[in-house]
Amino acid sequence: MRTQVGIVGAGPAGLLLSHLLHLRGIESVVLEARGRDQIESTIRAGVLEQGTMDLLTETGVGARMRAEGAVHHGFELAFEGQRRRIDLTGLTGKSITVYAQHEVLKDLVAARLAANGALYFNVSGTSLHGVDTDTPSIRFTHDGEAQVLHCDFVIGCDGSQGVSRAAIPAALRNDYERVFPFGWFGILVEAPPSSDELIYARHERGFALVSTRSPNVQRMYFQCDPKDSADQWSDDRIWAELHARVDSSDGRHVVEGRIFQKNIVGMRSFVSATMQHGRLFLAGDAAHIVPPTGAKGLNLAVSDVRVLSRALDAFYKERRTDLLDAYSATALRRIWRAEHFSYWMTRMMHRLDDASPFEQRLQVAELEHVTTSRAAATAMAENYVGSVAV
Repeated sequence: MRTQVGIVGAGPAGLLLSHLLHLRGIESVVLEARGRDQIESTIRAGVLEQGTMDLLTETGVGARMRAEGAVHHGFELAFEGQRRRIDLTGLTGKSITVYAQHEVLKDLVAARLAANGALYFNVSGTSLHGVDTDTPSIRFTHDGEAQVLHCDFVIGCDGSQGVSRAAIPAALRNDYERVFPFGWFGILVEAPPSSDELIYARHERGFALVSTRSPNVQRMYFQCDPKDSADQWSDDRIWAELHARVDSSDGRHVVEGRIFQKNIVGMRSFVSATMQHGRLFLAGDAAHIVPPTGAKGLNLAVSDVRVLSRALDAFYKERRTDLLDAYSATALRRIWRAEHFSYWMTRMMHRLDDASPFEQRLQVAELEHVTTSRAAATAMAENYVGSVAV
């Protein structure tokens, strides 16, 4: 097999990159270890920045997002028994859309198949070869048959546990990581919305987040021990925890319903500051992980492939390599900004076991500042909606 760009991974980064390259007349093949049904049904949060919304619309894959996604013009910060609103649109002129990641994937898969794009699901034994030469290749097995895909470039979009990052020699990688000592207990609930917008709650018992998935399905999280088991939490215990952390003194409260999914996710920050090696380039979770507090994960993947698609277009149309050479440096400017914002939000909103009573009051003082100072609120809003562009 032969193509121009071989893409490992059919997550947001891989599928969107393939779509963007197709629009620029560049061929690609996408290889994915999971099945199509699995990637389209694995429910993951999706808060889309203004730039992500605009790109999906401009490239013809935003119709369902506009029809079914929930546009939010702000969010609420809950602390000390009260809620205060951050007016995203009033402060920045921009908004966000709550539209789950697996719905974005459905739209991108449909677009690639409609364009006769080469998507291979359920592949196994994937390995990268010759990435430090001008003739890289990808070996894999599909439908029981061993295959070799020859390409000009290999793009690793296969997440933190994939083969792509490991193909860069450890001696050449600069990896940075921060593992947090807490996790998020997540539930999906059959219930009407508890609020018109997202609620980020800081409480002495720990963080909580209330988000909307649809008019009848809500997503809620609360800070927990990452080693805990979801089976140990009864529905009554879950609701008691959410009420304690989110309900406000003016009578507004979390709306209960039937819980039909429970899971616990760990929290970490990670950056591979070496996002390219020869003809191999990393994008999305293969290169970086952010805690979900700042709602940046999917949006960073979109930012990466926007930069990369422009660089590949310059190579094929003008034989320029300067944009490809600068890919890591260009992408990392946005990545480190988002990492800092997510880390700041996480530190401000979560219960920190090593924090003294003095430091806990500093958290409250900071929340008071960002909800009463227009300058501080604007800085938060600009980071949240993605005003920091590359």
